[in-house]
Amino acid sequence: MAKRRVMFTFPQELITQPVIYNLGHKYSVVTNIRRADVTEDRGWVVLELEGKEDAIDTGLQWVRELGVRVDPIEGDVVAG
Repeated sequence: MAKRRVMFTFPQELITQPVIYNLGHKYSVVTNIRRADVTEDRGWVVLELEGKEDAIDTGLQWVRELGVRVDPIEGDVVAG
């Protein structure tokens, strides 16, 4: 199993959509929210993703195609 940390930055029109749930459900990727900040007009989430490498890659491509910005994260964002 591969593990990856990423940050999603959501455009306003996707804030109310279940993007993270759908990513996990559609691509068999375990999602663990490590940190988040969501308001009515913006949102970002730091996630740990675990699953098969190709499933993570395909899922992240799907998220990008929706219009979510995806950035890699290094280190433990909760520990600081």
